Amino acid sequence: MNWRTVDMSRESRRDQFAYFQTLSNPYVGVTVQVDVTELAVWCRERGTSFFLAVLYAAVRAANGVPELRRRIRGDQVVEYDRCPSSHTVALPDGTYCYCSLEVDRPFREFLPYAAAEQERVKAAPTLEDGEDGESLFFVSCVPWLSYTALTQPTPTPADSNPRITWGRWHRQEGRTLLPMTLLANHALVDGIHIARFYENLDRELAALCGGEKTEY
Repeated sequence: MNWRTVDMSRESRRDQFAYFQTLSNPYVGVTVQVDVTELAVWCRERGTSFFLAVLYAAVRAANGVPELRRRIRGDQVVEYDRCPSSHTVALPDGTYCYCSLEVDRPFREFLPYAAAEQERVKAAPTLEDGEDGESLFFVSCVPWLSYTALTQPTPTPADSNPRITWGRWHRQEGRTLLPMTLLANHALVDGIHIARFYENLDRELAALCGGEKTEY
């Protein structure tokens, strides 16, 4: 992955960056009920994986926010050109393993690639993040229940990989809503950046159903 060093001393958020690095729990997270009405119909009519469609849109949306591509590396901050995902894949014994995916291709090409990668990791399951785990978006799903809030496990000392999680969709006033949570390190990400992620997500979902191309 290509990356550049960010000089935080020249950034407008330098004071916020310094402050949140002093906290033992520097994470900020927001859960939003995302409208996936059209996506659910689109996937059902085509027999397309709803999970992979949401993952594709969410990771592309996250890549569209530069602050979500930043990572704290020692006493430096780096910004990746793009970040792949690492998502949980269920195994027959009730446990799971990790699968890393790139979303830098059209969705029609992403689907067979993602399906093949998931089968590959099932054959040799691991919880390792690979050589460049720092670059990843950590993605998981709780398909058994819907929720309005979520607490996620985080390491000590804190890392800076954003975490994207969603639950089971539910119907409300004729719409299909999906609870989705974005958790990020507050030293790098503020509420405005989280809002931009969800704005990007709405556009990605609309583009996916409409067949439009989006860039990040």
